[in-house]
Amino acid sequence: MSTLIVIDQSPYGTWAGREALDMAFSLAAFDQSVSLLFTGAGVNWLRKAQTASEIEQKSVEKNISAAPIFGVKAIYADAKACVQYGLGLDNMLAGVAMAENSAELLHEHTHTAFAG
Repeated sequence: MSTLIVIDQSPYGTWAGREALDMAFSLAAFDQSVSLLFTGAGVNWLRKAQTASEIEQKSVEKNISAAPIFGVKAIYADAKACVQYGLGLDNMLAGVAMAENSAELLHEHTHTAFAG
Protein backbone atom coordinates (compact mmCIF):
# COMPACT_ATOMS: atom_id res chain seq x y z
CA MET A 1 0.00 0.00 0.00
CA SER A 2 1.19 3.48 -0.82
CA THR A 3 -0.24 6.95 -0.41
CA LEU A 4 0.25 9.95 -2.67
CA ILE A 5 -0.46 13.32 -1.10
CA VAL A 6 -1.20 16.04 -3.64
CA ILE A 7 -0.50 19.65 -2.72
CA ASP A 8 -1.91 22.12 -5.24
CA GLN A 9 -1.97 25.30 -3.16
CA SER A 10 0.72 27.92 -2.74
CA PRO A 11 2.86 27.52 0.37
CA TYR A 12 1.69 30.70 2.07
CA GLY A 13 -1.76 32.07 2.84
CA THR A 14 -3.46 28.84 3.90
CA TRP A 15 -2.59 26.04 6.29
CA ALA A 16 -3.92 23.22 4.10
CA GLY A 17 -0.56 22.47 2.50
CA ARG A 18 1.29 22.46 5.81
CA GLU A 19 -1.32 20.12 7.26
CA ALA A 20 -0.92 17.81 4.26
CA LEU A 21 2.85 17.84 4.78
CA ASP A 22 2.34 16.98 8.47
CA MET A 23 0.10 14.09 7.41
CA ALA A 24 2.84 12.81 5.07
CA PHE A 25 5.43 12.99 7.83
CA SER A 26 3.11 11.19 10.24
CA LEU A 27 2.40 8.38 7.77
CA ALA A 28 6.09 7.99 7.02
CA ALA A 29 6.94 7.94 10.73
CA PHE A 30 4.69 4.89 11.07
CA ASP A 31 6.45 3.12 8.19
CA GLN A 32 3.70 3.81 5.67
CA SER A 33 4.85 4.35 2.09
CA VAL A 34 4.06 7.96 1.22
CA SER A 35 5.04 10.29 -1.61
CA LEU A 36 4.26 13.93 -2.33
CA LEU A 37 3.08 15.47 -5.61
CA PHE A 38 3.17 19.23 -5.99
CA THR A 39 1.00 20.59 -8.79
CA GLY A 40 -0.59 23.89 -9.78
CA ALA A 41 0.48 26.74 -7.51
CA GLY A 42 1.75 24.05 -5.13
CA VAL A 43 4.99 23.71 -7.10
CA ASN A 44 6.06 26.96 -5.45
CA TRP A 45 6.72 24.93 -2.30
CA LEU A 46 9.75 23.57 -4.15
CA ARG A 47 11.36 26.91 -5.00
CA LYS A 48 14.88 27.48 -3.62
CA ALA A 49 15.79 30.44 -1.41
CA GLN A 50 12.32 31.38 -0.25
CA THR A 51 11.92 34.29 2.12
CA ALA A 52 8.64 34.60 3.93
CA SER A 53 9.68 37.07 6.61
CA GLU A 54 7.74 39.89 4.93
CA ILE A 55 4.51 37.98 5.57
CA GLU A 56 5.73 36.99 9.03
CA GLN A 57 5.94 33.26 8.31
CA LYS A 58 8.78 30.79 8.19
CA SER A 59 9.97 29.49 4.85
CA VAL A 60 8.70 26.03 3.95
CA GLU A 61 12.03 25.15 2.32
CA LYS A 62 13.40 23.43 5.44
CA ASN A 63 10.17 21.45 5.86
CA ILE A 64 10.39 20.07 2.34
CA SER A 65 14.11 19.35 2.69
CA ALA A 66 13.35 17.27 5.80
CA ALA A 67 10.87 15.00 3.97
CA PRO A 68 13.44 12.26 3.18
CA ILE A 69 14.64 12.30 6.79
CA PHE A 70 11.07 11.62 7.95
CA GLY A 71 10.80 8.74 5.48
CA VAL A 72 8.86 10.29 2.60
CA LYS A 73 9.57 7.99 -0.34
CA ALA A 74 9.54 10.55 -3.18
CA ILE A 75 8.78 14.17 -3.98
CA TYR A 76 7.32 14.89 -7.40
CA ALA A 77 6.67 18.16 -9.22
CA ASP A 78 4.15 18.38 -12.04
CA ALA A 79 6.25 19.35 -15.07
CA LYS A 80 3.54 21.49 -16.72
CA ALA A 81 2.97 23.45 -13.52
CA CYS A 82 6.72 24.01 -13.18
CA VAL A 83 6.82 25.56 -16.64
CA GLN A 84 3.80 27.72 -15.79
CA TYR A 85 5.44 29.01 -12.59
CA GLY A 86 8.97 29.35 -13.98
CA LEU A 87 10.52 26.49 -12.04
CA GLY A 88 13.32 24.32 -13.33
CA LEU A 89 16.02 22.16 -11.85
CA ASP A 90 18.22 25.23 -11.38
CA ASN A 91 15.83 27.01 -9.01
CA MET A 92 14.14 23.98 -7.43
CA LEU A 93 15.08 22.11 -4.27
CA ALA A 94 17.32 19.07 -4.72
CA GLY A 95 15.80 15.60 -4.79
CA VAL A 96 12.60 16.50 -6.63
CA ALA A 97 11.56 14.32 -9.57
CA MET A 98 9.62 15.81 -12.48
CA ALA A 99 6.30 14.12 -13.17
CA GLU A 100 5.40 14.32 -16.84
CA ASN A 101 2.13 12.41 -16.36
CA SER A 102 0.42 13.13 -13.04
CA ALA A 103 -2.55 10.87 -13.87
CA GLU A 104 -0.22 7.90 -14.26
CA LEU A 105 1.41 8.76 -10.95
CA LEU A 106 -2.00 8.77 -9.25
CA HIS A 107 -2.68 5.25 -10.51
CA GLU A 108 0.64 3.97 -9.14
CA HIS A 109 -0.52 4.60 -5.57
CA THR A 110 -3.16 2.77 -3.56
CA HIS A 111 -4.47 5.90 -1.84
CA THR A 112 -4.52 9.58 -2.80
CA ALA A 113 -5.15 12.53 -0.50
CA PHE A 114 -5.54 16.11 -1.64
CA ALA A 115 -4.57 19.15 0.44
CA GLY A 116 -7.51 21.41 1.15
